[in-house]
Amino acid sequence: MKLNHKILLALLGTGLLFFTQSCETTSKDYQQKAANPEFIHAGIRKITDIIRHDIFAPPVSSRIYSYSAVAAYEALVPGYPEYQSLAGQLNGLTPCPQPEAGKEYCYPLASANALLIVGKQLVFSEGDMEDLKEDFFAQFKAMRMPKDVYDRSMDYGSAVAKHILAWSKSDNYAQTRSAPKFTIEVDDPARWRPTPPAYGDALEPHWPEIRTWVIDSSGQFSAEPPVPFSKQKGSDFYKQAMEVYEMVKAQKEDEIATAWYWDDNPFAMEVSGHIAFAKKKISPGGHWMNIAAHACRKANADIMKSAETYVRVATSLADGFIASWHAKYKYNLIRPESYINQYIDPEWRPLIQTPPFPEHTSGHSTISSAAATVLTNIYGDNFTFADSTELEFGIDPRNYQSFRQASDEAGVSRMYGGIHYRRGNEAGLKCGRELGQYVYDKIKTKK
Repeated sequence: MKLNHKILLALLGTGLLFFTQSCETTSKDYQQKAANPEFIHAGIRKITDIIRHDIFAPPVSSRIYSYSAVAAYEALVPGYPEYQSLAGQLNGLTPCPQPEAGKEYCYPLASANALLIVGKQLVFSEGDMEDLKEDFFAQFKAMRMPKDVYDRSMDYGSAVAKHILAWSKSDNYAQTRSAPKFTIEVDDPARWRPTPPAYGDALEPHWPEIRTWVIDSSGQFSAEPPVPFSKQKGSDFYKQAMEVYEMVKAQKEDEIATAWYWDDNPFAMEVSGHIAFAKKKISPGGHWMNIAAHACRKANADIMKSAETYVRVATSLADGFIASWHAKYKYNLIRPESYINQYIDPEWRPLIQTPPFPEHTSGHSTISSAAATVLTNIYGDNFTFADSTELEFGIDPRNYQSFRQASDEAGVSRMYGGIHYRRGNEAGLKCGRELGQYVYDKIKTKK
């Protein structure tokens, strides 16, 4: 039976319209698929793994996180009109290249490319980053993205990365690599001296000279000074050393577990006979970037919110390390291990290994409270979460009722571990909270 000509045209027209709509829907699906926040989570996590493998010092790690997070954010922000660039807000950052008007881009792809390019340039194990890039970009290509959109987005991400890397070269980092070593004041009993087992040189004594990210200077948030030094029994300084001494000797199970949970020592040295080897762990900053990922996932944060979270946390960590290192080398205070061995008990050892730099203030306390303050501002004061960061090291996850609870626990863990006095912990926590709030308030991500 023959179909009426008009009916056939009508059917063909309907079919053609359906086919066209299906193709348009399919062709645009890649934008939705590309906006999966797991891409940025995986990129940050790969940087964390490489930092651990390459044994970057905690302050240096925070620099890597910050430049990488800024690159990811800046390449993504043109696709989200309610957000704005950080140019003119972060110290020394000028406007990034802009996308070409009237052209289509996949900004999550540009962001991923910018993140990985910057991360690769700032780490040693570039091959590991290349492996991730291949996996990432294979996934983007599988989305049936038009070639011109793919190429244009990759080029835009590269342009943003180039801009961020140029900015990174002016932060005084390269100059500090050849700066003079720290001079140990052997005649002053109050001053820091190398500690066992490696008796390493003072770590990053020139870090306060690195350009800050949001704060005005390394000394803007000046921590409270340490307790005045004294060798006399009964003095305030002697009492705080005795508190650490007795805390470690008590061997309370919960305190031991907390000390090891927050150890986060990326350069712990294990000595066996005449052989010494490094025990690679996550850095303090890496622990908090991982907590940021937990928060993003629990809150179902989209890719732009996740990028904002990472950049806010990373810059608070970076400025926190600069502020803490300013205090450390300003006060140059003896560690509990050195003081206790000389004036209380020569056989005493801390539970966790003393890192190679002065005591006051606690860097972990400072950066933990800074990051926790930023995360509280983003996700709320009573944000409960499970932290599984230490699971890969054989330590069970811990549950927290708030970011503040986690940061306070990180701070006191340094006393439980025998590497900080109470004043060093409390001054660091206070400084970090003030700094974190300043960083959060100063950065404006929304228009």
